[in-house]
Amino acid sequence: MNASSANVTMVLQYRDSFSKAVTKNVIIVVLGISINYINVSLIHTFCKNQIFYMNPRYILFIHLVVNDMIQVTLTVFLFVISYTIYKINVSVCCIFILLITFTTENTPVILAFMAVECYIAVCIPLRHVQICTIKRTLMLIGLIWKTRMLFVLPDLFFTLATEPMDFFHSRVFCLRETVFPNPLIIKKRDITNTVFLVIVWFTILYTYFRILFTAQTASKDSKKARNTILLHGFQLLLCMTTYAGPQVLNVLKQWFPKNYVDHLFSFYIIVQVLPRSISPFLYGIRDKTFRKYLKRHLCC
Repeated sequence: MNASSANVTMVLQYRDSFSKAVTKNVIIVVLGISINYINVSLIHTFCKNQIFYMNPRYILFIHLVVNDMIQVTLTVFLFVISYTIYKINVSVCCIFILLITFTTENTPVILAFMAVECYIAVCIPLRHVQICTIKRTLMLIGLIWKTRMLFVLPDLFFTLATEPMDFFHSRVFCLRETVFPNPLIIKKRDITNTVFLVIVWFTILYTYFRILFTAQTASKDSKKARNTILLHGFQLLLCMTTYAGPQVLNVLKQWFPKNYVDHLFSFYIIVQVLPRSISPFLYGIRDKTFRKYLKRHLCC
C-alpha cells in the first residue's frame, strides 16, 4: 500500500462523528468566508483608488490577496466535499489540485519578492523608482505564474502518459497523491520544494538582516520595514510547512493513528488558513495609506 492510499484508508477508518464533522465544516466555512470578505474589501479598495495603481508594493500585495482568495476558496470547497460527496472524478480533482498547487506554492515566492521590494525601498531608496517600476512588477507576476506552471504542469503530462484513460474516469478521494500517484512525481516535488525552500529563505534572511543594519541608523521607515520582513518570515514559516506536509503527516499518522483525522484538521488550519489571514493585516490594516482608504470603504 503506498502513502496516498494509506492516508485515504486512515481517514476512512477513523471518520468523524456527525456532530464533529458538522463542527469542523462550520469552522472551516466561517473562516473561509471571513478571510475572503476581508480580501474582497481590500480588492475593492484597491480598484476604487488609483493611488495604488502606481505603487509596485500595492500591486504585489493585491496579487497576493487574489492568489490567497483562490487558494482559500478551493481548499474550503474540497474540505466540504471530502465530508459530503467524499470521492469525485479524477479529471475534476486534477483541475482543483493544479489550481491549489499553483496558488499555495505562489505565496512564498510572492512574499520573497515583497521582501526584496522592502529592501530596495530602505537600503537603496534613490534607485527604488528606477528598479521597481509598474512594468517590471507586472512582468514579475507573470514570471511567478510561468515558473510555477513549468514545475507543476509536467506532473499532469506525466500522469496522462503513464496512467490508463480509465483512471481519469474513476472517482477518488481528492488529494495530490491520489491524482498524481507516480513515485517519480513525488520525488520531483520533494526536490523542487527543497530548492524553493532554500532560495526563498535565503532571500528573506538576507533582506531582513540588511534592513536590520540599516534600521540601526534610527530611520522610522527602516524599523517598520524590518518588522514587516519579520512578519513575512513568520507567514513564510507557516507556508513552508506545506512543503514538509507529507513528512509531518506521516509522523502524525504513526504516532497518533486514532486521532489522525483531528491532527489533519489542525494541520490544515495552521498551514493553509492561518497564513492567508496574515496578508490582509500586513499591507491592508497595518499600512497607514491603505487603512485610510479601507476605512472610507467600510464606512460607506
